[in-house]
Amino acid sequence: MGLSIQSVFQSVFQSAVSMLLPRDCFLCGAACEDVFLCADCSTRLPTLPAQCCPVCALPTPMAEVCGACLQHAPHFDATHALWRYDFPIDKLVQSIKYSHRLSSVDFFAQAMAQLLEKTTTRPLPDWVLPVPLSAERLRERGFNQSVELARPLARALGVPLELHAVQRPRHTAPQAGLPWKERAKNIRHAFECLTDFSGKTVLVIDDVMTTGATLNELARVLKMHGAVRVENCVVARTLKDD
Repeated sequence: MGLSIQSVFQSVFQSAVSMLLPRDCFLCGAACEDVFLCADCSTRLPTLPAQCCPVCALPTPMAEVCGACLQHAPHFDATHALWRYDFPIDKLVQSIKYSHRLSSVDFFAQAMAQLLEKTTTRPLPDWVLPVPLSAERLRERGFNQSVELARPLARALGVPLELHAVQRPRHTAPQAGLPWKERAKNIRHAFECLTDFSGKTVLVIDDVMTTGATLNELARVLKMHGAVRVENCVVARTLKDD
């Protein structure tokens, strides 16, 4: 199929911008034309072990479902994670969250789309849904980093983005400041669903998965409202020894 005039124009424009304004690597500052990270920095990103639980993305010897998921099955069905939550991914994520540096969002979203292409054999989800923030947290931060990640990812997948079906009316303490065992209790009943998801598959987007308590509570609510399958896609996964 031939390119449209708009596509050709965009391609020429982007090439011209790259020539006039060459980009330096976000991490080391080396010249790398029009990519976010240079090849050297890209190869140094903290990869997850090759064999991980398909449900929660924690390492397992043979990529089998881990003992924790077998003993206490979470409400979500699968987790796709790009990297381990370690340097420099942790700093890139934190720069989005706390310094409003959104330049890494497109890089993360493109990598997430590529990951889903490689790891998913199922049909595309019906909806892409970012983890919502409470109104207080949204006012405090000014934006929802999960929404910023979900927008370009939904476009790349060609899947509708849902921003209003689930709300977070109860403001909760930041999960990052709580012991692992307290996080499930803290997030309980934090979400409210306003939509019937009967028969739908939902892809939930977040930046970091630590204990999985937030994602599990959101999946519980989505399943209560009819979702047949809930999968997570996150930038980074915290491992238990981190």
